[in-house]
Amino acid sequence: MLVANCDLRVSVPEAVFEVSEAKRWLLGGASHGHSAGLSMAVTTEMAFGFRFGAERLHELGFLNRLVPSADLLSTAQAMADHLLSLPPAARVNTTRLLRAMRPHLDDRLAAFAGALSKHGAASDLVESRRAFAEKRPPVYRGWDDPADRARGPVF
Repeated sequence: MLVANCDLRVSVPEAVFEVSEAKRWLLGGASHGHSAGLSMAVTTEMAFGFRFGAERLHELGFLNRLVPSADLLSTAQAMADHLLSLPPAARVNTTRLLRAMRPHLDDRLAAFAGALSKHGAASDLVESRRAFAEKRPPVYRGWDDPADRARGPVF
């Protein structure tokens, strides 16, 4: 989530990225791929918690720069120095415009996502974390009443 909210992203080739909501909540993190302007196929993969290598994310346009680990801090510093060399109003106004241009969920989709995030057995949230801490596969319920699976929120 922190990386998805960054305006500029620099990584090393060895880095591995994962959106973990699908493993820890009742709804996967689809908004991360959507707000990053990624394709539906990549957004789906991201939402279901698949892992991504830095090189692939760079090829997809999610990362701005991919640099050797020895150059990571100097590259980030050089980018920061460049930003600070710009007129302050240009830097602030451009950042505001770019953030406003990011794709976002409309109010109806956001409300639907909120409803879906509560649709399922709340005990699965605790089970996910407990299984992770105990280094074992989780045992999920899915729904407290199995018939609830068919009675989900509607968009």
